[in-house]
Formats: sequence, C-alpha cells, structure tokens
Amino acid sequence: MMKFHSTGGALIKDPWDVVAGVVLLGFSLLLLFHLVPNYIGQPPIMQNPMMSPRWLPTIVGWLLLMFSVMMIIQGLLVADDAEDSGRRFERGPWLRFALMALSLVVYVGLFEMLGAVISGILATLILFIAHPVRTWWIYGLAIVFPVGVTLLFTGVMNVPLPMLPF
Repeated sequence: MMKFHSTGGALIKDPWDVVAGVVLLGFSLLLLFHLVPNYIGQPPIMQNPMMSPRWLPTIVGWLLLMFSVMMIIQGLLVADDAEDSGRRFERGPWLRFALMALSLVVYVGLFEMLGAVISGILATLILFIAHPVRTWWIYGLAIVFPVGVTLLFTGVMNVPLPMLPF
C-alpha cells in the first residue's frame, strides 16, 4: 500500500525499485555481517589486508549495500511512468535465458577440465550469441576479457587458477 504526503503526492514513486533495493540491502547485510566474518577464514599472520581472502567479498558487500541504498532512494524519488524510460522490465525470449544458463553451466562444468581461459572464452561466446551482438570485432573481446580476468586473478591477486588444459 502506498502512503501519501499531505500534498497528495505518493511517498513511493516506484515500488518495484524500493522492493528490489530492500531485498538487495538484506543480501548485502547478510554478506557483510554474517557470511564474511563467520565463514571466510583469515590467516593469523596477515601483513597486507588486501591479501586477505575476506577483502574481495567485503568490497563486493559494501558496493552491493551502496547500490541497494541508491536503488531505494531512486524508488522514492523517481517515478517510472514513461514508456521509453529504459527502466521497464521486459521479458526476453526463452532461448536467450537458456543460452545464458548454458553459459554458466559451461563455465562451471568445464573450468577444471579446460582451465579458466578456455572455459571463460566459451562461456563469453555463448553470452554474446545469446544477446544480439552483430559487430564482428566485439567477439574479440570474448578472448580478451577471460584472458585479462584470469591474468588479474593469477598475477595480481595471487589466486591459483587452472590456466589451460595443457
């Protein structure tokens, strides 16, 4: 139910943004204050806090909290009444959803066998096929992104990943 100001305007302009923001806020609070402290161990001798296994999940949790609060504020201030606002939820074709799910299955299922680079390339190619990407040079990013992310995790963050199957 919507509440109204004394001026007659709605207190909540877009209830779906507020609901989604509250749900994401709950997930971020669960991540920050329960999951990270209780389930991600930290070695007793930690010289650099950025090397802690808690660092990346904590950053993600705080970003999720910040964006969920921004989404709640947007739902309180901005009405979604224009047809072409770009904020309306449009249901895509089932084939697109199936290809996106297949991309996840390919990445997770082939990660150990083929390595992070090849499984990432395959999953990214499937995602590009799922969405109407028609420019040929963008498919080159299907190689650049997985290689870059894998090198970031292995080289910078020192996360051991299976690189290639050979």
